Amino acid sequence: MLVREVLEKKGREVIAVRPSTRLVEAMRILIDHKISCLIVLDDAQQLVGIVSDKDIFKAIYRGLDDFQKHTVEELMTTELIVGLAEDDINYISGLMTENRIRHVPVVEREKLIGLISIGDVVKSQMKDMEIENRYLKAYIDGSYPG
Repeated sequence: MLVREVLEKKGREVIAVRPSTRLVEAMRILIDHKISCLIVLDDAQQLVGIVSDKDIFKAIYRGLDDFQKHTVEELMTTELIVGLAEDDINYISGLMTENRIRHVPVVEREKLIGLISIGDVVKSQMKDMEIENRYLKAYIDGSYPG
């Protein structure tokens, strides 16, 4: 299955913030939307980073002074691993595993078009297995029409 197909099924809505967004506001957005990362876009709507709940949690644990004053820009990851709409979802799965990440922004012509999460990958792979199982069972019991 291609990333484009996964995005068509799940939707392309991505919740994003600006680099200047305060961490407290980012936390509120994460909690309110029940998500675990935020895409960071600049004023020109260009992808400049990603910040996850884990990034914020680690910063708090390490004793980030006066947490209320800090911004997303200070914690966001800027060296991004991105996917393309034509990538196979299994390739994205490999990227996530190899790089120990849970989210991959998807770009097309340098523009953000969606976000693939590890949950999206698992759902896609489960769907593929269900289809394969169905055909194998039909083949075994002789009801396969081929």
